[in-house]
Amino acid sequence: MEDDSRFEEFVAERADALLRYGYLLSGNPHGAADLTQEALIRLHQAWPRVRRKQAPEPYVKMIMARLHVSIWRVRRREAPGWALPETARFDSPPSDSDEGLWQALATLPRKQRAVLVLRYYEDLSDTEIADVLGVSRGTVRSHASLGLARLRSVLPSPSAINGSPA
Repeated sequence: MEDDSRFEEFVAERADALLRYGYLLSGNPHGAADLTQEALIRLHQAWPRVRRKQAPEPYVKMIMARLHVSIWRVRRREAPGWALPETARFDSPPSDSDEGLWQALATLPRKQRAVLVLRYYEDLSDTEIADVLGVSRGTVRSHASLGLARLRSVLPSPSAINGSPA
């Protein structure tokens, strides 16, 4: 009974943050809700073990990242295009100038997007990202490089935005 109440406390405290994390991974609110729900179900099943051995939040985020990367194997369907919500709930809300970045990020393949979110939103090292996704550090670096190159190719340079010469 005590484990169930502690699980409920964890969900009540961290559900919004996990939903935001799911949104960053999936790029749409429905995908975020699905990732969060499935990850919390899996966390609940492993709760006694996870609670004793490690912190639950990193564990559930690892589940979400791995689910996101492998979801294409389970569901072979086209992902609908989603516009960002008018009132996003982030720790620091994205500005209007970030909209192009979010749209470009949504066009990346799942693994590239996951690596970039884990690196720049979660501030994880290449080794930590490799552990979360179950891949090598070289694969992490490759996906980060390819993802950043893709973003650079589709986003305007800061000098073009500011009007200063390159």
